[in-house]
Amino acid sequence: MIKQITKIILAFTLFAVANMVKADVDGVRVWQSPAHTRLVFDLSKPHQHKIFTLKNPYRIVIDLANNAKFIPEISDVDLASTLLVDLRTGKRSNKDLRMVFQLREDVDPKSKVLPPNKTYPHHRLVVDLVEKNPKIIEPVVTVKTVADKIKHNKRDIIVAIDAGHGGEDPGAVGYRRTKEKVVVLKIAKELARLLKEEPGYKPYLTRTGDYYIPLRERTRKARDANADLFISIHADAFHNSRAHGSSVFVLSERGASSEEARYLADKENEADLVGGVSLGDKDDHVAMTLLDLSMTATRGSSLAVGKSILKRMDKISRLHKKQVGEAAFMVLKAPDIPALLIETGFISNPGEAKKLATSKYQKQMAKEIFRGLTQYFYSEPPEGSYVAWKKQGGREVSGTVASSTSSKGVTAKTNKSYTIKRGDTLSHIAKRYKVSVNDIRRLNGIKSNRIQVGQRIKLPAS
Repeated sequence: MIKQITKIILAFTLFAVANMVKADVDGVRVWQSPAHTRLVFDLSKPHQHKIFTLKNPYRIVIDLANNAKFIPEISDVDLASTLLVDLRTGKRSNKDLRMVFQLREDVDPKSKVLPPNKTYPHHRLVVDLVEKNPKIIEPVVTVKTVADKIKHNKRDIIVAIDAGHGGEDPGAVGYRRTKEKVVVLKIAKELARLLKEEPGYKPYLTRTGDYYIPLRERTRKARDANADLFISIHADAFHNSRAHGSSVFVLSERGASSEEARYLADKENEADLVGGVSLGDKDDHVAMTLLDLSMTATRGSSLAVGKSILKRMDKISRLHKKQVGEAAFMVLKAPDIPALLIETGFISNPGEAKKLATSKYQKQMAKEIFRGLTQYFYSEPPEGSYVAWKKQGGREVSGTVASSTSSKGVTAKTNKSYTIKRGDTLSHIAKRYKVSVNDIRRLNGIKSNRIQVGQRIKLPAS
């Protein structure tokens, strides 16, 4: 009798467990970026899954056990302009759900299950497909302009423009379902176009389409591009729909400058949770301390260019605050690069959302940001840049590095050494000795902008 009761209890337990782990696929989204393809499956419950690839033709197979069902219509899954060619679903062993995607190229798949959040109230299976032999090259702005006709050997000022959110993360959603990610990408592209047309400037877009980039990846891309300035463009929301006005923020050394600034920073820093990024690999304490020391040195430049842009934005938009705000935005933690976060308006405010959704206002906003940053760089041009050369009347200016006389009596410029001190950055060293950052890196074989206290480097002759 006891054995029979035990068997019944065990059977009920197994049945309950099986039903607990059963998860249907309620929706599928595909996001194509230059770096990879992302598949997102909305699940009714968290679920274990199995993934493997096949060849001839290239395919990726995803299995969900325990009688899982595929709810959406296959025809509703948009595969256009992606790495994916076709989708088929079926049953494996008469119980497991099998999804088979045919691919254009061979891939390495990586997957994770994300818990519900404020934007997505359900569990999500995220599968990233990274091509083994990538052919996709990240596009750049290719507008033929007057700037292309001017030939000079001076370097361009590189401005990294980051359109916030994207892909799985829509950002704020406001009046008439206006999405922040759509608005800010249009403003970013218009700003890039204006910079491309201006002699002496080179824009770099962190994203060029509707896909998500992790917050730390955005700043890494800016550093890899050797950017002189990083601008992250947003159009956020506040819980009070009457909140209005444009703002400019820099990274805070201590705390947020206002309650709204703290709210916006917390909201923006949650983007990785929405976009599908694991936060388990946080930087260690030592790395973050060195990072903070480097960022402190660029804070003054960030404030200066922020004030210049805010002054221009005041001409077309009511300002939320008359001063540059401060908050702990993760995306602004860019060592050696002045960094700003621009709120072009509150998309939660019906009046501002209407304006932000129009092409006319997007272009106006981009133009004022452009004017603000170019006015700043004209007053404080990086050494060795075309803008600095033009400001000096197009004349070469002798440097401050000591020179020596050769055996033939000709004065020859020599290199000078320098020992890195606490708070130094390559950009500030370059400015102090009137040389370019690229020349310092080239002379010392430095591949990034990272330097260490006590490190001895050579300075190029100016």
